[in-house]
Amino acid sequence: MNADLRRHGIGMTSARTRERLVQRLRDNGIRDQRVLDRIRETPRHLFIDEALASRAYEDTALPIGHGQTISQPYVVAKMTEALLAGGPLANVLEVGTGCGYQTAVLAPLVGRINTVERIDPLLVRARRLFRELSLRNVRAKHSDGSWGWPEYAPYDGIIVTAAPEEIPPALLEQLADGGRLVIPVGPSGRQELTLVERRGDVFEQSSLGLVSFVPLLGGTR
Repeated sequence: MNADLRRHGIGMTSARTRERLVQRLRDNGIRDQRVLDRIRETPRHLFIDEALASRAYEDTALPIGHGQTISQPYVVAKMTEALLAGGPLANVLEVGTGCGYQTAVLAPLVGRINTVERIDPLLVRARRLFRELSLRNVRAKHSDGSWGWPEYAPYDGIIVTAAPEEIPPALLEQLADGGRLVIPVGPSGRQELTLVERRGDVFEQSSLGLVSFVPLLGGTR
């Protein structure tokens, strides 16, 4: 299959199938047209195993190996919309690259995205897809995400795609004044998607609803 056809998809990965997904997200309250356009344009079928490609544009999480999942499109859209709601983002940190789908949705909407992943085989595959999709503003690192990436801090926005039981202090420290952090927090079965807005030394938290994510684990492998 040539690269263009691979990206655009056929059958269950075609434009018509993607449009149905976008309409579902719109019906469920996603309002930012930039986010809806990115969900439509991002070839989610490339980020999962070929055997699951027919399910790529269902609004559901799917396995990607190594005990990880590709997030439900609605959750990706909701987190992206919440992150962008504070205004333009020049410098963003993503904790938990995974297969790279959230990165690919967000990258064209921000100046620079720095993404950290603890599982090396996932990061290797994600980097290959970033090159294939010509995402030139993505910088990726194999590291423990709970440390953030202090070298490029402070960040206007931080997005976390795995759930700690408490917000890692390093992420709060690396958030710029006026910046926004979107993160699922809590133990399995009781996680809340949380928005943190920094005002000087004050961190204002608000809930964006209940979610289910894999846990944020320390170390690398």
